[in-house]
Order: sequence, then structure tokens, then C-alpha cells
Amino acid sequence: VGIEFEQIWGRKQMPEEDFVELKFRLYDGSDIGPFRYSPASTVAVLKERIVAEWPKDKKIAPKAANDVKLISAGKILENSKTVAQCKMPFGELPKGVITMHAVVQTSLAKVKT
Repeated sequence: VGIEFEQIWGRKQMPEEDFVELKFRLYDGSDIGPFRYSPASTVAVLKERIVAEWPKDKKIAPKAANDVKLISAGKILENSKTVAQCKMPFGELPKGVITMHAVVQTSLAKVKT
């Protein structure tokens, strides 16, 4: 799995200092990550990684990337946005890990049953 993610995030293509370090806070306060991402990675790619890395022992778990909502700086991030676009408010902060909240949103069909 690690090699596939390296290819997706293009680790060999960008200088190390350009990468953004992100971790994802889950509903119970535990974290996935931190992982390093290219600024060109999209939110959709981050969600795929979250689904792949989601701890198997959690009672609530996403089945697909569309089940995950990522929240950063109080805003739900759109799938088409890049990491660079999402980290804009953090641009002036010193280098460090940025925490995003990963929320599992059940589909409407599941809620009705």
C-alpha cells in the first residue's frame, strides 16, 4: 500500500520542504497520520488515504471516500481543492503538522432505515 501512495503523491517529483504534513483527527480524538502530501494532492486523494488507513477497530467507519467529510479551519473541504488551496490560512504559520477533522457522514438512505 505504501508504494502506491508514494506514486499517487509523487514524492520523487518535489523538493522535501514543499510537502505539507497532515494528520486527520477522528470522532473519538484519535488520529490517522501524520502523512506528507504534495501541495498538488487533492482532497479526494486525501479521503482515499483516510479510508485505506482507517483503524479496523472503530465502531464507525467509512466504506468509501464519499462517506468522509474533511474539515479544516472550520470549513468542509471540496474534493476538487488541492492541499495548497486548503492550507492558505496556515501559510504564515511555521512548518508543522496541520490537523484536519475527518467526519464520517452516513448516507440519507442509511439514516431512514
